[in-house]
Amino acid sequence: MTAAEARAFIDEPVRPAMLATVRPDGRPHLAPIWIDLDDDGCVVFTTGADTVKGRALRSEPRVAICVDDDQPPFSYVLIEGTAQVSTDLDEMLVWATRIGGRYMGADRAEEFGRRNAVETELLVMVTPTRIISHKNISD
Repeated sequence: MTAAEARAFIDEPVRPAMLATVRPDGRPHLAPIWIDLDDDGCVVFTTGADTVKGRALRSEPRVAICVDDDQPPFSYVLIEGTAQVSTDLDEMLVWATRIGGRYMGADRAEEFGRRNAVETELLVMVTPTRIISHKNISD
């Protein structure tokens, strides 16, 4: 895929992503997340500060995120990058609302934004360092 095709693949249709982090003891951790992309191609999501992934992100910012189409002919985008964590509630509300609307629909965007933009959450922005993508794998 080209960079534009990879972005379009992530944008539509909306699919959950899988986030891979490294726990402080070196063990891997994999968890589903809801994501969006900013104008610069950074992956944005929220997570609980005290979750395994929240704790892992604060100790080791290197991550991998995979978005895939599990239906034939199968395609995926794999993003390796570095995460930056923020607790800015104003910025978190903007992104949590946007992400909530993306996955749950515009009519529920504000509900999910308010639910997820709280002091116990983190706003995470992943700057890609490497992107690998393939489309129509089984063709």
